[in-house]
Amino acid sequence: MAKKDHSSETPATAWLLQAGVAFGEHWYDYVEHGGAQRGASELGWDPFAVVKTLVMQDQDAKPLLVLMHGNRTVSTKNLARQIGAKSVQPCAPEVANRHSGYLVGGTSPFATRKTMPVYVESTIFDLPRILINGGRRGYLLEVNPQQCLPALGAQSVECAQ
Repeated sequence: MAKKDHSSETPATAWLLQAGVAFGEHWYDYVEHGGAQRGASELGWDPFAVVKTLVMQDQDAKPLLVLMHGNRTVSTKNLARQIGAKSVQPCAPEVANRHSGYLVGGTSPFATRKTMPVYVESTIFDLPRILINGGRRGYLLEVNPQQCLPALGAQSVECAQ
């Protein structure tokens, strides 16, 4: 796995550096619709520890981020109930890109264009290390979730299925 021949600095890595959060960098060959499972497979990680960043919205089209294990899906019904919303649904890709400032497939929860509430599946906090998108397709950051997620103001939820 060779590092790509371009700078790895992204708004996400700049945010982590400013927050004093240590991270490792991992590159993989991005494939459209490959998702966290693809990154996990290429890098030899358990997909449970590869966290995907999902841009969703509530019934009023207010955006929010959900961090979920790579091999789990979000129960939008359970999520809505826990955050006090009538409903929650994924944003269309072009809407997600506008809210986050990142391309879908390269969405990081760090340094998003719009400030959005961040909800994290509770069991992610139990992991010693996770891989999470670094703001580019095919670029994952290895971080300690107990260090970086509280800095986001992330709120714990239980909505995995």
